[in-house]
Amino acid sequence: MRLNILAFAAGILCLQMQPELFAGYGWLAGGGLLLLPRAYRRTLLTRGLAVLACLALGFTWAAWRADSRLADELAAEWEGRDITMVGVVAGLPQEFAGGTRFEFEVERVEDGAVVPERILLSWYAGRRDSARTAQLVVRPGERWCLTVRLKRPHGNANPGVFDYEAWLLERNIRATGYIRPNPPERLTDMVWRAGYSIERLRLAVRDNFAAVLPEATYPYAGVLVALAVGDQKAILGDLWTTFNRTGTTHLMSISGLHVTLVAAMFAGLVGFGWRRVPALAVRWPAQKAALLAGCGAALVYALLAGFAVPAQRTLYMLLVASAALLSGRLVAPSRILALALLVVLLLDPWAVLAAGFWLSFGAVGALLYVSSARLDEAAGWREKLRSWGIVQWAATLASLPVLLLVFQQFSLVSPLANAIAIPVVSFIVTPLALLGALLPWWPILALAHGVLDCLMMFLIWCAAWPVWTAPAPPLWAALAAGIGVAVCLMPRGVPGRWLGALLIVPALFWPVDKPPAGTAWVTVLDVGQGLATVVRTREHTLIYDPGPLYSAESDAGQRVVLPYLRALGLSHIDLLMVTHRDTDHSGGTASVLAAMRVDKVSSSLAEAVGERCAAGQRWTWDGVDFEVLHPAAEAYAGESRPNHLACVLRVTAGGRRLLLTSDIEAPDEVALLARYPDDLAAEVMLVPHHGSKTSSTPAFLQAVGAREAIIPVGYRNRFGHPKPAVVARYEALGQRIWRTDRDGALHVTLGTGPTSVRAWRQEHRRYWHGR
Repeated sequence: MRLNILAFAAGILCLQMQPELFAGYGWLAGGGLLLLPRAYRRTLLTRGLAVLACLALGFTWAAWRADSRLADELAAEWEGRDITMVGVVAGLPQEFAGGTRFEFEVERVEDGAVVPERILLSWYAGRRDSARTAQLVVRPGERWCLTVRLKRPHGNANPGVFDYEAWLLERNIRATGYIRPNPPERLTDMVWRAGYSIERLRLAVRDNFAAVLPEATYPYAGVLVALAVGDQKAILGDLWTTFNRTGTTHLMSISGLHVTLVAAMFAGLVGFGWRRVPALAVRWPAQKAALLAGCGAALVYALLAGFAVPAQRTLYMLLVASAALLSGRLVAPSRILALALLVVLLLDPWAVLAAGFWLSFGAVGALLYVSSARLDEAAGWREKLRSWGIVQWAATLASLPVLLLVFQQFSLVSPLANAIAIPVVSFIVTPLALLGALLPWWPILALAHGVLDCLMMFLIWCAAWPVWTAPAPPLWAALAAGIGVAVCLMPRGVPGRWLGALLIVPALFWPVDKPPAGTAWVTVLDVGQGLATVVRTREHTLIYDPGPLYSAESDAGQRVVLPYLRALGLSHIDLLMVTHRDTDHSGGTASVLAAMRVDKVSSSLAEAVGERCAAGQRWTWDGVDFEVLHPAAEAYAGESRPNHLACVLRVTAGGRRLLLTSDIEAPDEVALLARYPDDLAAEVMLVPHHGSKTSSTPAFLQAVGAREAIIPVGYRNRFGHPKPAVVARYEALGQRIWRTDRDGALHVTLGTGPTSVRAWRQEHRRYWHGR
């Protein structure tokens, strides 16, 4: 059974890696069903047939679910148009600096539009499309009549960066948009359905916590909210850095350990009381009553916490184990874990795309693996302490391949940090947070915050310890490391355990991929409406703009540039060039400077640290020449718009040229033509100002004569970039146009060989992209 379930999971994972949905999945399902009856005999051949059948069934199950979900889509002709609809606020609203974001279930559309059933809306408190929108308070379960503008699911596509489109698909959010200034109308205060009632309860708990523990006085109140109702966005962004560096992130959300703890507490209380009521004890055994009570408590807590994958996994394991005990059968823990895996994937085949899924099942599997051989032998406090250390070692080692593959780092201090944090959070902070949710009394929550405050001092100290970083290893190296972990965790005395360490070595020490001397690798990242570019030579790295500021809580430096650099295995930057002050180019500066060692900063900002960029500045790295072409040094003397001071950089490798133009406009192009009348030619060109009508003059395009034109632009941005007339201008010259909103991150190879441009979405396409 366990092997068949693993084959079913492998089929689902295989489907999620496909660039397009397999049209004939119905025939494949039929083949799998035909094979199953032939696999009832216990022979090697029939077991192989069963594995193939389950593999095919897993693939077709995921394909059918994906096909059904993708069919609920926003018609392309309704993107960017005003649509009036009636629906219900379906999820916990999330506050951000510019307004509120929430999930909305559509009940009725009044304009004849084809709209998905579930969408994600933002309600901006400030300016949007030249209109003022007054932000109102929304709560789960309320029915509203709203006028909105929607777009199909779209996210930034970059190497080593979170796939937002996959996240939306898993949550069945098939369109995103924002509320228009037409007067919204609240139609019903509460639509009484189970899901909406749970979300309203979660909101009430969050509001009570905020009222009792003001954030200004209690900085860790958001952690208590996350532990009580699973709202991880309540945790301040800086705290996540501490949790990541100490390997305790899993504790600051609803983990399987927390669900198990709640179930055990309720089971123990019910069992204790049941045994003391003879009438109840005679009618039904106290053990079975306690099991049901524990499962019920686990279900309630998992629902209250948002039903995340770790909570689901634990709940299903508890249900399967309880069913086995209630039936009188003894079921092996590995079978329980396999059945939980099956249930999770039947309900959510996209769970395999989340790192938390692999960390969750991997950690539990490792604990079961080592406990079967070691932990039952523990007797006395020394052996119990040793067993606890083995548990920490197993959990840490099991998470290593996933952490290296997904996050390219792991905390060296994680075992120590978790040894202290797990009992404190699980047995003190979480129970107090849950008690505070039931009884929002200040002393209870203040005590929970005080304990957490002491723990945070310890974790902040641990966060100063070094973190192991390495480039993202290839998939085969991560799989080999997983096998190596299993070998290392084998019982003591088994020969050849040291071979497991050898299998882990490639993932730990995977080398940084570097361009040859005299070659430049340039990546224009997909950061939406803005610009972030990374230029790499053999031993040097330059960032040409760190991307836009998305909100007060996030920016492209934090969300795109740094994850990309970590995936490459880079730990420092030789030069950060911030071309001008506009936040779509400079918004990520603070995040990059805070997280990376930067040797030098160059910009056109008067107040910036470092030197000003000016025409005539030149340097050479590893056989690659760099030259700043704009602005002229004297331009800083007068008053100029930021765009007119934007730094223009030319990169030359092997006689091939790339021109990075930032946001220069027509007067700046004229100045460049005058300064370099016969020396602007380049093979690749970054289109000025995102394709604005204020740039890309015909004379300038003729002088550059690029074969490849790259437009950094946001999907359906409100400026309408690139302008159709400007695109037509490039097409008339026979230039091939690349766009980050359509093609994702664009990688340029510049050197002695042919200049090439590769698109991330083309090379790593998944079936949900653009759907």
